[in-house]
Amino acid sequence: MTHRSEASLGRANLARAKRIVLKLGTQVVVDTEGRPALSRLYGLMETVAALHRRGAQPVLVSSGAVGLGARQLGIKPEGLSQKQACAAAGQGQLMSIYQEGFARMGLCAAQVLLTEDDFADPLRHGNLRRTLETLLELGAIPVLNENDTVSTLELERPSPGRNPIFSDNDHLSALVAAHLEADLLVLLSDVTALHTRNPGLHADATPLAEIPFGADLQVTLEGTSGRGRGGMVSKVAAARAATQAGVPVVLASGLTIGVLDQILAGESIGTLFLAGPRGVQS
Repeated sequence: MTHRSEASLGRANLARAKRIVLKLGTQVVVDTEGRPALSRLYGLMETVAALHRRGAQPVLVSSGAVGLGARQLGIKPEGLSQKQACAAAGQGQLMSIYQEGFARMGLCAAQVLLTEDDFADPLRHGNLRRTLETLLELGAIPVLNENDTVSTLELERPSPGRNPIFSDNDHLSALVAAHLEADLLVLLSDVTALHTRNPGLHADATPLAEIPFGADLQVTLEGTSGRGRGGMVSKVAAARAATQAGVPVVLASGLTIGVLDQILAGESIGTLFLAGPRGVQS
């Protein structure tokens, strides 16, 4: 028995989403100077709080710890150990922003740091799902991130032949959305939509408003997303994984004021990846 009601696909039904996984990229969390983008984050948190008040169950997957830690430590991290040190310094600041912000709105933010083993090991995976379900039942806002201080998979590029369960927060958010049987996954970064080509390199690039399930995307996926590690290739792969599990995905710019409100109002913003049939998640 699933918590979700069956719903037809399309933007008009996004307002009906109850369980929503929201992934915030580094460019959304951190400004161009490496400082926390407080105004932007508080605006998103206010929307999340409004969703909670209407009965939704939002879950956040937030990047930004390494970027925030790098500014605190005054370094441009080079090598794995420095990146992990930055993550250790920045994660506390990142979580304090969410805890203080949501507390002002009468909500509790609960930190959940994950490694690949939390999905690979059946016992740990079961514990993780029960913890998240319990937090949602209790009205908390789970805030997830990879535990970069002990896990290296997101900070290092996978070696040839290595197929990690998740290699960045895009993939992590897709996994979480699938395993929680979410109604919607929203990927927010500094890109406005998926384009036919990289708009930063090609003036004739055209935004794609909607991607049918199973479509063979004839797009050029070039480059990474600034200070983030995922890039467009990662976002499309994450969207495909989520839609295969029956979760629609919207890719949009978190730099746009009111973007989440616009998405849930059914406005044509960003790119909507239509979901396939909903399967039974383990």
